[in-house]
Amino acid sequence: AEVCQIYFDPGKITYGEILDIFWQAHDPTTINRQGGDIGSQYRSVILYHNQSQMEIGEKSFNLAGKKFESPLVTEILPLEIFYKAEEYHQDYFVKNPNQPYCALVIQPKLDKLRGLIK
Repeated sequence: AEVCQIYFDPGKITYGEILDIFWQAHDPTTINRQGGDIGSQYRSVILYHNQSQMEIGEKSFNLAGKKFESPLVTEILPLEIFYKAEEYHQDYFVKNPNQPYCALVIQPKLDKLRGLIK
């Protein structure tokens, strides 16, 4: 799965609040798909580091499930190995803002995400 590892200050935002944004920032009801992107790398998944994150993730899943008409398909799994993306993927949007995929797909997603963050 294509994922990001998020480092955060729990004094500023909690893990649960990050998950609240996660549920709104993508479609957790489609298997192996996000918009026009199709494949298992586009599945909805939460990878946790410890028991506490697992429990918060499961609670968040159950609460979020009440807000969607279709059932959630998000997997909640332990993080076993995290592979950093290739260098050309690092800061891709910043380096390629006018690339059609960035302008037409990523920019609207970022605009939506910015609206979700207080």
